Amino acid sequence: MKPPARRCALYTRKSSEEGLEQSFNSLDAQREACEAYIKSQASEGWRPLPARYDDGGYSGGSMERPGLRQLLADISSGRIDIVVVYKIDRLTRSLADFARMVELFEQHEVSFVSVTQSFNTTSSMGRLTLNVLLSFAQFEREVTGERIRDKIAASKKKGMWMGGHPPLGYDLPEAGSHTLRVNEAEADIVRMIFNTYLQLNSVHPLVRYLDEQAIRSKARTTLAGRSIGGRPLDRGALYYLLRNRAYLGEVPHKDQSHPGLHDAIIDAELFAAVQLRLDANARRRKATGKSVARSPRAGRLFDTDGQPMSPTFAYGRGGRLYRYYVSAPLQRGAKRKAEDDAPRRVSAAMIEARLLKTLTRLVPSQQEDPLSLASRIEVHVQTVEVLLPLKYLSKVNDNLDFGERAVPDPAEPKQFRLTLPWRMQPRGGRTEILAGAQNVSQPDPSLIRALRTAHAMIEHSSKNGPILQASPTTPWRRQLVRLAFLAPDIQRAILDGRQPDTLTLAVLMKGDIPLLWSDQRRRFGIETAV
Repeated sequence: MKPPARRCALYTRKSSEEGLEQSFNSLDAQREACEAYIKSQASEGWRPLPARYDDGGYSGGSMERPGLRQLLADISSGRIDIVVVYKIDRLTRSLADFARMVELFEQHEVSFVSVTQSFNTTSSMGRLTLNVLLSFAQFEREVTGERIRDKIAASKKKGMWMGGHPPLGYDLPEAGSHTLRVNEAEADIVRMIFNTYLQLNSVHPLVRYLDEQAIRSKARTTLAGRSIGGRPLDRGALYYLLRNRAYLGEVPHKDQSHPGLHDAIIDAELFAAVQLRLDANARRRKATGKSVARSPRAGRLFDTDGQPMSPTFAYGRGGRLYRYYVSAPLQRGAKRKAEDDAPRRVSAAMIEARLLKTLTRLVPSQQEDPLSLASRIEVHVQTVEVLLPLKYLSKVNDNLDFGERAVPDPAEPKQFRLTLPWRMQPRGGRTEILAGAQNVSQPDPSLIRALRTAHAMIEHSSKNGPILQASPTTPWRRQLVRLAFLAPDIQRAILDGRQPDTLTLAVLMKGDIPLLWSDQRRRFGIETAV
């Protein structure tokens, strides 16, 4: 009687990529041996499957191997009866991983066979012997790792460079050497970065400055021909660079640093000064960050895409603290798209004060902080939307101002959505609220400053009328002085904050200002004098 067919999957693995480009490599040799063994069991119904389960250049200490993942997936699908390998350690070197595989094999009634060791997991003795051999394989792997780590540590104590990507300012050692070579062009950039950090006193402006100067990270090409680096330096990369003791001519190893064979790029005094500044800023940020993170609005603000806006802070001139709410992607280092006009960074003091004033008007109560009523605050380009308890809806409707709306929220039955007509205007990385309800004054500080500067450029003579103090020296100042000749009612509207939303400083500085006041009113949306 002919035995039933047994579908055999051949798995092969090689730890390194060396030799895989040859026409007959180690994977082919393993597969040939497995096929010969299966052929010897043809009388038992063994048949090799055409699918290949090969992992070239993958360690046996990890389960993250494409060939192995496909093998396990096919086992789970019931397509395999026997797994055949050349040696046990080709499948795995981890006893824990092998135990999980055996459990999967037994669950789907799959046998495991090693060609050179003649083991079969269908028997209890075979499983015991396999576990013993895998224990020794794992022990050998751990001992080999310890020997390699000890060798690296001993070599670094002697100042040798033991591989890896060289830092900016150095090139890889010559063949047969373990001494980094100084790249003079990059070394000048490193010195500039250290000195500029001391001048700017912070990594944040340093990131912007280096980006403006087109300073990029060290570019390199891997053995596989893939290009790495050559990108703008972010905060994390700069912190690592400024802390790297390799620039002192040392070789760092874990929490120690040993005198290196390579030359130093940064002198000890400059490096020490940078470390003191970094430590001082870190202590200050840690102390301030704790109080900022405890903001009562933390976790309640969201941007127009639904991303949370987390509290953060920055120091201005004179050590003044500025608090902000910033979208989570930007805090994680994401780059803002040029066409993105949504508010992603909002002044915490500004929006908190505006919300407090508005909610105090809409929800008169005995609570000390009306903002505690808001469970969610969404910041959009033209509006700010607030979720409040439904029991306050009737009271809020009685106090609504022009342009404000309050309706039950369909997604939250116990809440209602308050829509405030606040227009968000990005200005130099932050966002200002330039306009609210039409009958509420919303002065534009930058526009008012520009108007005052324009008048300061003019002298008023009782005989000759207004004259320029000095001829404007730049196109910007020549356009700026024209603001002093706006119609009086337009200037008054700007000072009172009653100018149209479309009348901004950017509009005035970008286009021509008509000479006739009537033309100005039509151009800027003010048809009659105020």
